[in-house]
Amino acid sequence: MTTSTETVLNQALQLSLNDRVVLVDSLIASINQPDPSLDALWLKEAEDRLAAYHSGEIKAVDAEQVFAELGKQV
Repeated sequence: MTTSTETVLNQALQLSLNDRVVLVDSLIASINQPDPSLDALWLKEAEDRLAAYHSGEIKAVDAEQVFAELGKQV
């Protein structure tokens, strides 16, 4: 961590809880810029999966089963 980063961090830690939350939210928002083209692709994928489910092409898997199987992999 650079000296200027440490200075900013130390100053941020002196802020109230609410101000720190707003600061963190703003920093994360500056990193996670939405990408409309990716959002459109994910929407199409979700719609395709839902249509496949409704048509019987794919079946749903119970969440408990999924989590149980994931637990076995750990």
